[in-house]
Amino acid sequence: MTHEFKEIIASYKEAKKIGMRAVMATVVDIDGSSYRRPGVGMLILENGQMTGAVSGGCVEKEVLRQAQSVFDSGRAKIMTYNGRYRLGCEGVLYILIEPFLISSENIDEIESYLQSRTSFEMSSFYAKEENTKLLMGSTLSFDATHSFRFSDKFELLSTDISSGIHCFKREMKPCFRLVIIGSEHDAVVLSEIAHKTGWEVAVVNSPKKPKTVDDFPGSNQIINQSPEDLIIDKVDKQTAIVLMTHNFAKDLLYLQAIKDTSPVYIGLLGPSRRREKLLSAFIEYFPEVTDEFMDCIHGPAGLNLGAETPQEIAISIIAEILSVVRNQRPIPLHEKIGGIHSDYSNNLAHNTVKNR
Repeated sequence: MTHEFKEIIASYKEAKKIGMRAVMATVVDIDGSSYRRPGVGMLILENGQMTGAVSGGCVEKEVLRQAQSVFDSGRAKIMTYNGRYRLGCEGVLYILIEPFLISSENIDEIESYLQSRTSFEMSSFYAKEENTKLLMGSTLSFDATHSFRFSDKFELLSTDISSGIHCFKREMKPCFRLVIIGSEHDAVVLSEIAHKTGWEVAVVNSPKKPKTVDDFPGSNQIINQSPEDLIIDKVDKQTAIVLMTHNFAKDLLYLQAIKDTSPVYIGLLGPSRRREKLLSAFIEYFPEVTDEFMDCIHGPAGLNLGAETPQEIAISIIAEILSVVRNQRPIPLHEKIGGIHSDYSNNLAHNTVKNR
């Protein structure tokens, strides 16, 4: 969801330049099931333009309608949407709609934090009654000294918060990033589909034939570096790497270049025979390589979907990365026991605030 928040910040920044007001709508709780889990948000400008979504498209019109009263009053409100009679999700959504008013200086600071790949926390204070309260609103915290309110009209520092105000917290990790090592046609396709998935994309290319972001739709960064000079900043557990130069020697050299990094996933293109040959040569040169590094290598990259075209292969690779990141064994959803989003509570917390 961090990539959606980045888009919201970018949209608000542009709107602020022309003096256009905005409100934020956030799903803070659900009873039953919903299309998307709590924490999703949507920015609404006073001209009706929306960035983000709180559902699959069925709830947004009602949110837009109810947002008008927040524009008029300047105060947050909670709205409920009962999908049991209108949606296939059979759930009740509680959506906090609040003024979104952040200074240009704070927006620049928030963008700087987001670019630094820093985890942060978002907290929303709300009451389930459909009411307008100054006590409801959201905050964004990067650390103990850098916290921002969505609006200064939210009385966060008040000591008179009554019992029954709920606090919905969620940890927001850095945007997921895919590093593609290779620049052939299938790398171009993978870059585009990964971008549409909401990931940041960096492409590593040989310096002998330099490329730019225009050559890779959806890419954020092009690294024209040889294996000997390769430096990839901030490789973390929100980073996946796919080796796809289509050249055995180059793949081996680039694999050696990233041996001291700790991504969550490394994908190798090609059949199993090629993987075994590549890893054998790699271990021969670097027998001291850690088990952690070897365990994150997946090859042939991708899930068994019967993929044939570059587009289908890209989808199978992205699907496998998602399964690794979410720690899920890929199965048809009709075989899953329990709710589709039943695992979301690991990173989310609801509490009732009393006498803060």
